Amino acid sequence: MKKEHILIIRFSAIGDVAMAVPVVYSLAMQYPNIRITVLSRKFARPFFEDLAPNVNFMEADLKREYHGVKGLNALYRRLTSKQFTKIADFHNVLRSEYLCMRFNMGFYRVEHINKHRKLRRRLVAAKNKVMAPLPTPFENYAEVLAKLGYPVKVEFQSLFPPEGGNLNLLPAIIGPKKNFEQWIGVAPTAAHPGKEYPTDRTRQVVEQLIKLHPKARIFLFGKGHHEDELFTQWCRDLPQCVYVSKHLENMHQELILMSHLDVMFSMDSSNMHLASLTATPVVSVWGATHPYAGFMGWRQAAENAIQADLDCRPCSIYGNRPCRRGDMACMTLIKPEQIIEKIEQIINQKTTTSL
Repeated sequence: MKKEHILIIRFSAIGDVAMAVPVVYSLAMQYPNIRITVLSRKFARPFFEDLAPNVNFMEADLKREYHGVKGLNALYRRLTSKQFTKIADFHNVLRSEYLCMRFNMGFYRVEHINKHRKLRRRLVAAKNKVMAPLPTPFENYAEVLAKLGYPVKVEFQSLFPPEGGNLNLLPAIIGPKKNFEQWIGVAPTAAHPGKEYPTDRTRQVVEQLIKLHPKARIFLFGKGHHEDELFTQWCRDLPQCVYVSKHLENMHQELILMSHLDVMFSMDSSNMHLASLTATPVVSVWGATHPYAGFMGWRQAAENAIQADLDCRPCSIYGNRPCRRGDMACMTLIKPEQIIEKIEQIINQKTTTSL
């Protein structure tokens, strides 16, 4: 009898792929006799490569090697050589739909994710808004697997053991972590302005945390020209700050560092999801977007999501729409003190637990 081999397709942004990890892990653990291959972009390899013995990872460069219809046909031919038995489309966009169409023509069993687009439109509507939680990507991914005959109970703790990842794999400037230190992650940027807390206020948060915890180390997460200018200045002014990407080589190392943080302060961004995969508590700020859209980090506490109570929120699922009011009140109404209070609660709780 041919062994079941499931192909899971999920391209897209880091956060979306990261949210597939708990579901893929649960599938692998609850069905150890099936083979699982995750098809995604190169960045996702650290998520899946050592996730479970029966999980494999395949990367696809859709911008160059497999660009356009000709490239997708070449990718399809590569995939058919792997002898998959079922296809789980966790993405449901033109590229994945085209691949799945080819698989359907070959009489493969294929199922697609339901993104609940109609419910999303109601949630972000300017009029007759329906404020109700949508199914999360975790639930949507699990639904695809159930349709394929593999219902799962999503259970996942961390990519690392309880003590965290191996700090010896990081440059000496990072560790080891001293008992008297607080390690606080700060990820102040996001892909869209509607998801980004004002930079000057984020700096106020950082400065106040340093006053409260003079021995703390503040690890700044993010990459890009804007981050380079911002973090370089902060590190120059505040010796407790460490510009993470200047010292770490890849995402795997960043995940190791995140696993040792006491808390992460993040936007509704990929770093929220990365920290969640290491069981690190996250204080997240939400502006144009809303946790009701389903994109809260894995097992993050709802009370640690900071947001302003405005009738216009949310106005966007992804934070990429212009502010209807024109003043970004959803961010400016959030005070630095609110963020600091949440961070302090988590740090104090950890300190109490460790005593």
